[in-house]
Amino acid sequence: MRNVDSLIVAGPASLELAGKIASHLSLEIITVNTQIFSDGEFKIKMPNVKGKCCAVVQSLYPPTDRHLVQALMITKKCRDDNADYICNLAPYMAYARQDRAFLEDEYPSMSLIAKLFESVGANRMVTLDVHSLMALSYFSIEVENISSIPLFANYVKTNMHLHEPLAVSPDFGGKERIEEFSKILGVDYLVLEKLRDRYSGEVFINSKEIPDIVASRDIIILDDIISTGSSIVKATEILRRKSSGKIYVMCSHSLINENNIRNILDAGVEDIIATNSIPNRFAKIDISPALASCIHKGI
Repeated sequence: MRNVDSLIVAGPASLELAGKIASHLSLEIITVNTQIFSDGEFKIKMPNVKGKCCAVVQSLYPPTDRHLVQALMITKKCRDDNADYICNLAPYMAYARQDRAFLEDEYPSMSLIAKLFESVGANRMVTLDVHSLMALSYFSIEVENISSIPLFANYVKTNMHLHEPLAVSPDFGGKERIEEFSKILGVDYLVLEKLRDRYSGEVFINSKEIPDIVASRDIIILDDIISTGSSIVKATEILRRKSSGKIYVMCSHSLINENNIRNILDAGVEDIIATNSIPNRFAKIDISPALASCIHKGI
């Protein structure tokens, strides 16, 4: 992207985040207007961006398919306007958990998502803490995955006063994440063993392998995505049975609804801290500087 001809295109799912990115970069921002009809269909309207380098900011959180189609429409409009370059920023990348066929006859949905963005003219894709790096392997265009771990660690150092903190990953999939996080903070870490029934989705955590080092220590459970929160609830219950101190939850992407929030808090979690990849009341960590820096590198 070239600074003189660059602008931020604010998708309807990420208006506030797009505004912050534009402010960091001192770039013009244009807003995409949408009209939703009674049958659920919608249309978009946005200024012509001919010759511009466009950073399209649209996170793909629920309603996932609506936000996805909006992002595709916006990208196609930029391409049809003969935009010089299009960088899509999808801080929350939907379908990244469907990166392979887990059961017979399943289709890896993420492969289609990659093809769709490429087919409408995207030149680059930027996301945050994607659930699976394999998901990004389906793209043939340039892709970049930003880590929020330094942001989480800085938040802990700046805002939290913990007693002998222990960093905990709820499953082996987050082992590298928790290792990096604990290294920055200089604290111990623990990885729990989580099992999931692929048919029912029910989650189990092996409590027999949890060591006694949990006792009396404040806990930070770190995860990339929290949706139902069932893993967090089970982990919290087990850690409390091991006489832990206060328990806090940090996640890159918070998809939890009010009922599940109540379940998490009732289980004994003191607070939930998330990034603003998805607008919600726990979005306490601003990722716009990191996204702005990523865009700036390409300008």
